[in-house]
Amino acid sequence: METLRFDREGGLARIRLSRPEAGNAVNGLMARELMEAVGRCDGDPAVRAVLLTGEGRRFCVGGDLREFVAYGDALPDHLREVTTYLHAAVSRLVRLEVPVIAGIHGAAAGAGLSLACACDLVVAGESTRFRTAYLAIGLTPDGSLSFTLPRLVGVRRALDLVLSNRPFTAAEALEWGIVSRVVPDGEVEGEALALARGLAAGPTRALGAAKRLLRLEASLETQMEMEARVITDTARGRDGREGIAAFLEKREPRFTGG
Repeated sequence: METLRFDREGGLARIRLSRPEAGNAVNGLMARELMEAVGRCDGDPAVRAVLLTGEGRRFCVGGDLREFVAYGDALPDHLREVTTYLHAAVSRLVRLEVPVIAGIHGAAAGAGLSLACACDLVVAGESTRFRTAYLAIGLTPDGSLSFTLPRLVGVRRALDLVLSNRPFTAAEALEWGIVSRVVPDGEVEGEALALARGLAAGPTRALGAAKRLLRLEASLETQMEMEARVITDTARGRDGREGIAAFLEKREPRFTGG
């Protein structure tokens, strides 16, 4: 891949945005390659967690405005193509049956913020700055931001962040639930990697099922019915039996993903 680095170590798949000279701005090729990379994770039963990071000084500054300008009057058609790939990537990312962790540093704006909001857990450096960015260039959110942001921070705050386009800090992002943890800037990669490795060694079926339940939008009764089905299903797996046995035997469980 030209715009990403993709590799797998054991059960952990790593996707690294790799256009550091452009702040990891999302161009058409990156959107397509991101869709392909997430598809690899989705199609590989050995993958038990996914870590998304960015190379260089920033996680992702948003869309590639230089590419936008280059398309001139054909920009609408180009944006339709880019969002088709980007949205396919985000949809797969959200629906992966394994935890998805993001390590965010420097800046996350526009599509970069969208990607962060779509992940399950987000580790951010303390000096990271966030911005919705779209309205500053006369465009509207994409990458699922109009769906995820109000659900994370509430409609009123989401409207403020999008319409005013004001920057916000990692501390604010933590307070509002956009990120899970804030660490010193130099520790982002290590913290996110340790978190991802720990989850990759966990009870994969149960983690995926818990993720589905927490993301489900349903009535109370439907939610509880799903809970009953899922806990019954995970109790049939090897990891469910191992977890119970390890607790009773007062030892660390050895989860295998089954």
